[in-house]
Amino acid sequence: MKPNQDRILLLNKPLTWTSFNVVNKLRYKLKNKKIGHAGTLDPLATGLLILCTGKMTKRIEEFQGQEKEYTGKFIIGQTTPSYDLETEVSEAKDITHLSEENIRQATQKFIGVIDQTPPAHSAIWVNGKRSYDLVREGKEVELKSRQVTVHEFEITRIDKQDVYFRIVCSKGTYIRSLARDFGETLGVGAYLGALCRTRIGQFRLEDAKTIDEIEIELIPDTEE
Repeated sequence: MKPNQDRILLLNKPLTWTSFNVVNKLRYKLKNKKIGHAGTLDPLATGLLILCTGKMTKRIEEFQGQEKEYTGKFIIGQTTPSYDLETEVSEAKDITHLSEENIRQATQKFIGVIDQTPPAHSAIWVNGKRSYDLVREGKEVELKSRQVTVHEFEITRIDKQDVYFRIVCSKGTYIRSLARDFGETLGVGAYLGALCRTRIGQFRLEDAKTIDEIEIELIPDTEE
């Protein structure tokens, strides 16, 4: 008898992989049986990705709606069009007038229910196309702001222009947009230099497996 194919799998997504890359690779192991992920991670982000197989795919929306926790770093004093390292970094601005107290106090503006505009370089659908595809075609994209909730926003370390953080937030929060807005509040600009999702609801990164480990785990499911 085959092992149960209706599963929740916790994956530590590797850097540069898209969430679609992960699903596509594992779908092959499952011989095209149902599999989906509960919440996209950008290619330049790492960390927890929930995968659902078989009948558990019915719970994807439930998991997507749960609270998220992230750690990472902002680079202050510079900006990029994508708000991360996907696009070219601007010239550096002087940040020597900023104290640690200035930087830590700036977080207070973003705790609670806030209005946030998603990055144009995002997977949001616009007229039947992904927003990032339109931008790459040279088209201008204006996305509407939306309300999101930031439950916790703490600065864990400051090393010159590298500002390390931990954030707990609601579904739909773009940490790249938070980087941009944080930099604007400081008056020097900022972009997202690194991001790792450490928790979704009750599921934690420390319980996740590598893609190689999950591939091995799925092999028995495909045997007749």
